[in-house]
Amino acid sequence: MLKKFIPCIYLYKGNAVKNLKDMEVISENPVELAGSYNDEGSDELIIFDLSNGDEEHEESLDIIKAICAAVDIPVIGAGNVKRMEDIKKLLYAGCKKACLNFSKQGNIDILKEVSEKFGKDKIVICYTETDKITSYIDEVQELSCELILLNTSEIKNTLETTMPTILSLPDVSLDKIIELLNMENVSGLSGMAMNRNVNNIGDIKKLCRENGIAVNKMTAAISWDELKKMENGLVPVVVQDYRTDQVLMVAYMNEEAYNQTIETGKMHYYSRSRGEQWLKGETSGHFQFVKSLYADCDKDTILAKVKQIGAACHTGSYSCFFNEIAKTEYSEKNPQKVLDSVFEVITDRKKNPREGSYTNYLFDKGIDKILKKVGEESTEIVIAAKNPNSNEIVYEMADFLYHMMVLMAEKDVKWEDITDELARR
Repeated sequence: MLKKFIPCIYLYKGNAVKNLKDMEVISENPVELAGSYNDEGSDELIIFDLSNGDEEHEESLDIIKAICAAVDIPVIGAGNVKRMEDIKKLLYAGCKKACLNFSKQGNIDILKEVSEKFGKDKIVICYTETDKITSYIDEVQELSCELILLNTSEIKNTLETTMPTILSLPDVSLDKIIELLNMENVSGLSGMAMNRNVNNIGDIKKLCRENGIAVNKMTAAISWDELKKMENGLVPVVVQDYRTDQVLMVAYMNEEAYNQTIETGKMHYYSRSRGEQWLKGETSGHFQFVKSLYADCDKDTILAKVKQIGAACHTGSYSCFFNEIAKTEYSEKNPQKVLDSVFEVITDRKKNPREGSYTNYLFDKGIDKILKKVGEESTEIVIAAKNPNSNEIVYEMADFLYHMMVLMAEKDVKWEDITDELARR
């Protein structure tokens, strides 16, 4: 079992506050805070919704949705759960898992219902008293996948269950980290202890590896010695945006830059003009966080897919490749780019209506008309599927996708929302 490091965000009235009991605001932008936790190498993120009332709760769900869209790590949603519907809302917002608080009898009562509805792999249980778990141990093991202990005085009792358990800690020393993670059923550490040390997670993981504790840390399957270098001893690196595959820049690595990139998860390069190694974003803040590194067939070039913060180019352009040399007319064949292009036209029609536009006719008629067309087109797909020739179903599916995108624009749903949800599944 890989041991995890899991910071928390405590949401209260649209802000991130200090902890479950202290409402001191530490960030007015929880989404940005979540992004920083993600980029520093956290393995998961727990979000506690501390809102009061339905209106505040709905606002928190919108923030949780924005956080889930902004980060790449799994999110556990917790707080304000009273019925199955609340678990559904957290999962629909994008959380990988949702948490039941076993300090509340109502949450215990709905465990079976939510587990059967969404699957045990989606259900986490948080608790403060171990007897709440041991009293229902059979149900807990059968119907949930992990525990979160919120009471440090109960740590010694965690061995009473073999369930993977995340420990939420107010503070922790390096020695204590090693001691706790050596406990077989402790699956990770969370709480303020991780929030305070989030900038040091990489170093903490390195310490864990040195002490024989398995953690989620990037390692190189190909050593620097296995790569073929240019005459100057460098290896060229082609850098792409990991979401869009857009080529951002080309740079070079020496051995130190290569090793530092693997160790830190941030792109390091060697500057031929300055004759020195450099960390991308060190002065500009435009860091590149590694998502994957590949060597080509000859092992003489590296392809890096990264999460780009800000602009990749020193000119301020997102990509360095913006000087068009020559171009022929061609039809785009990349499915995602085609869908993006059509969707951009649809959203532009909504913002800038054009007389005679069928798209604007649908927007003018409103949601009922749009839904009627979506229903009609889905039925046409069913009818076309009964015919042996595939041409008709392709035509009807294209019609359906167009009307679906009109509905997306009407309801402010983006392709990223859908693809992120599919990726989570």
